[in-house]
Amino acid sequence: MWRTPVGRGFIMLAAMSACLGFAMNAHTNIVTNYFEDVLKFSGPQFGYITAIREVGGFVLIFLTALFYRVSLQKVTAGAMLVLGVGYAFFSVAGGFLTVIPWVLVTSFGFHTVLQTQSSLAMDLTTQDRSGAVLGQMGAFIQAGTFVAYAMVLVTFLFHWLNYRSTFVILGIIAVLGGAAILGFPHLHEGQVREVAPKREPIVLRRDYRYYYWLNVFDGARQQIFFSFGLWVMVNRFHFGVARVSLLLMVATLPAMLATARLGRWIDRRGERGALSVVNLWYVVALAGFALAPNLWMASFFYIVYNVITPLSTIGGATYLRKIAVPEDIAPSLAMGVTLMHATAIVVPVVAGVILHYTGYQVPFFIACGFAVINFAVTLRLDPRNQRCAARVALDETAAGDRLVAEVAARETLRDV
Repeated sequence: MWRTPVGRGFIMLAAMSACLGFAMNAHTNIVTNYFEDVLKFSGPQFGYITAIREVGGFVLIFLTALFYRVSLQKVTAGAMLVLGVGYAFFSVAGGFLTVIPWVLVTSFGFHTVLQTQSSLAMDLTTQDRSGAVLGQMGAFIQAGTFVAYAMVLVTFLFHWLNYRSTFVILGIIAVLGGAAILGFPHLHEGQVREVAPKREPIVLRRDYRYYYWLNVFDGARQQIFFSFGLWVMVNRFHFGVARVSLLLMVATLPAMLATARLGRWIDRRGERGALSVVNLWYVVALAGFALAPNLWMASFFYIVYNVITPLSTIGGATYLRKIAVPEDIAPSLAMGVTLMHATAIVVPVVAGVILHYTGYQVPFFIACGFAVINFAVTLRLDPRNQRCAARVALDETAAGDRLVAEVAARETLRDV
């Protein structure tokens, strides 16, 4: 497999994905404790810093438009370099204000990579197998994540590393991931192209509205849990770095083993059936986490939430691929991320204020509400009948070409 361009591309993207998972999630592992123990953040400040972090996702569509003539693999490599620099410079922060520049830098990096990685993965294969390949890449991200959590657990348990040296290591790993993706071949539908596929600079179409709505409500739900999930474990249940690492390792292992299978499940079940089930599970996981009476129940629901989270991204991307023309996919993924983070800038701040005046449970119940709304959106998904006009024309042309080829093949056989 590795001897073919698609095989080499798969390996390069897998290596980059593993590096991304390692750097991004080791950072997630330690940053809550870093903010709590070293920078002395208050509860609301966790919401404020999350809102600042989401600025990178909000402006992503403009960054994508700026670099739309640059190949996706080069954009991805550059974003990984930016991500690495940002992680490394977390080590020099001394407080809330001085960490903000590096929060923004890393935000620009990883939000760019998250959407380009999905687009590159779908280029490796045909539409019918998109979920499977996205699931496989998700599994590589989870594998890198698992190794990162193990490293943090061991090194912090035995005091071999501190926060600042760990941030530098994460920066180096991210840069290596950028180097791994530079040679990714130009592909479309699993076929090699001589030049990079064309991309539009900015795409905002009514035909893709359900994809946008999925991202808006996913962003609101996701950012509440991201902002306050680990904070609850650290602040209420008094988890240190080692215990946080152990929790995240236990949460990552089933996700690593299940993501590829769940991606294939989306291919078989379809986005409407799969995403509706996933959103109902979000309600169970979020409500269970909010009401958990002890750390064991809280940990259980944290793990459930972690396992199902990648399915929203996979299902949204495969739905978009079925309704959009190829040149719209990468900028539309970027538009989805931008819309996702339009809500994500506001929601953590509001949730932080609510948390300040109420129990921490209330923001998680609000997140349940967003999952219920998205459940209603998923019931309206119908990829075949929601294709844009250009995609319908493209599919009809492709079907006609296949029919001509089949007739020609039959004529050739008859002549023989």
